[in-house]
This record gives sequence, structure tokens and C-alpha cells, in this order.
Amino acid sequence: MDSEKKILAINFGGIGDEIFFLPTLISLKKEFPKSKITLALEPRSKGVQDLTSIIDELILIDVKGKNKYFEMLKLLTAVWQGKFDLVVSSGGNKLISILLFLTGIKERCGYDTGALSRHLLTHPVKLNKKQYACAMYHDLIRDITTHNTELPEIEVEKRDKIVNSVLIHPGVSKLSVQKGCIKTITPEVWAKTIDLLVAEGKKVMLVGGPDDKECIETILANVRTQNFTNLYGTTKNLKDLAGLISSAEKFLCSDSAPLHVAVALKVKTYVIFGPTDKDALIPQSENVVPIMASDNCELKPCLWARRQTTCENLDCLRISAAQICETVCKK
Repeated sequence: MDSEKKILAINFGGIGDEIFFLPTLISLKKEFPKSKITLALEPRSKGVQDLTSIIDELILIDVKGKNKYFEMLKLLTAVWQGKFDLVVSSGGNKLISILLFLTGIKERCGYDTGALSRHLLTHPVKLNKKQYACAMYHDLIRDITTHNTELPEIEVEKRDKIVNSVLIHPGVSKLSVQKGCIKTITPEVWAKTIDLLVAEGKKVMLVGGPDDKECIETILANVRTQNFTNLYGTTKNLKDLAGLISSAEKFLCSDSAPLHVAVALKVKTYVIFGPTDKDALIPQSENVVPIMASDNCELKPCLWARRQTTCENLDCLRISAAQICETVCKK
């Protein structure tokens, strides 16, 4: 029966990309309630399974490692053994349609990258990057379902709200930093922001993951007030962080995976945006407030769209602590 389909979803990227992909999986589960969903993804993003019950199995494929061709063969072998009925794959690479054809799966949903993809895919869909990423991924299944899940949904045990609290997560992934993708303000500005928010009477909490160690240490060396709670090191995984975010009245962060967790939890969120495209990364909602510089750069947003690394000027990240504090306190 259709409702008992074995579904393979393929989505390579960071944890943020996997959270963006959740609405697609949720709609598939609504359309085929007895289906079993297997997600093929990069090992670094496997924590997404801790946030939802709709993913039954994971196939970990290190597509960015040294043995990527072996990894793709490993994927195909697992797929052939799995005997899937439907495959949905993101990615605008022209080779994706060939990969999906080689799986032998009867129904194949992917992006239309040209004549070959239209021949090899049963459901080729135009790739529209000029929209919220959740909607971009959800386009992949518009031919097979009428369900439309607009925002990510995650399943964590929510905590009681801490009145007048602001939880700050200042970091971005280490991979972004290694690639030269500077997407947030300096630790010194974060430290000043903490000082100003505390002065406004906010209950400030600071959190970060292993990738944020250097950033957190610099913040702690520069912050003047002692009237805030340092929670660095208290969250062991993304699920722990999600629980903590759920307790905050307001969440202040960089353009990073915790942003998308907060969106899914419907926590009032304030995001530092510089070179990346806010329209693709946050929904149009009063619950999510972008904080941006008034730099009038004609190329902005440039990261990914026009360049693969951040420019040297970084005018788009000249955002003052005063501007951040005013926005968080008034909106």
C-alpha cells in the first residue's frame, strides 16, 4: 500500500540544512502515515535524529571526505539492499539525477538541472533558491503530496520559561570558519552586548558548543559584568541545546544551526546577519528579527550567491552592541 512506502531522503549539508529539510519529511509522513523514512546525510549532521521521531534510520555518507567516490558506492549499496519505493534528493548538482537513476528506485524526486534530469527523474522540479530554504526543499515533493509543512518541527521536552531572559549563542560552525566564511560579529562586540543587556535588567545566559571554545573564552576575558550565567559546556548535544533554548524568553544568535532550532521551537529570536541571505535562512515572521548593519553594500547578500568566502572589508558586520541591545530590548 502507498501508505507503507519505504522512503529514502538524501540531503547532504550541515545540521542547519537537515533542520530545513524536516518539513519535507514531515509532509511525506503525513501523506504516507505508515511509511518508513531513511535519511542519507553527512556524519556531522546525524544529531538531527535526536530532534524528531519521523526519521527511522540514517545512512551516514561522508561526501566531503577523501574517499567520496567510495562513500557514494556505499550509499548505492545500502540503497540497493533497502529496496525503497520513493527517493527524494536535494542538491542542484547535475550528477544527482544520475545517482538517483542508478538507485533503481521507481519514483525519483529531484531538481530539474537540464534535459538529462528530466529524462532520469520521475518528478523533476525547478530549483528556486529565492525563497525560504524550507520551502525550497519542500518543492521537491509538491507533485506527490498536497500537504505543506512550512516550518521545521522538533520534538524535545520543553522547559518552563525564565522570565526576562536572553539566551546568547554567539558561535558559528568551525567548518564555516575554516572555509573563511565570517558570518558574525567579534567576541569583543558580543561581550559588550552582554554588558548592555545586563545593564537593561535582562537575565543573560551564555551558551556554546565545542566549536565555540575560543570565542567564549574571548568573550569571558572582555565582559565587565559578572551578573550573567555562563552555561558553556552544560549542553552535550543539540537536543540539550534545544531544551535550553525552549526555556529562554528571547534568543540571540548568529546565522548558525541554533537559529533554526529556535525557529522550530517558536522562541522569539534575534539573528546577526552579515553576508548571507536572510530571506533564504529565516521565515517571514514577527517571531524572528534580523539584526543587520546599515552598510548599503550593493553586493549583499554575497556569501554563496556571489563568493565562497567572506570579503575582507566586512562592512556588513559592523553592527554595534548598542544596536543589538536596543533591538532585543524594544522588539
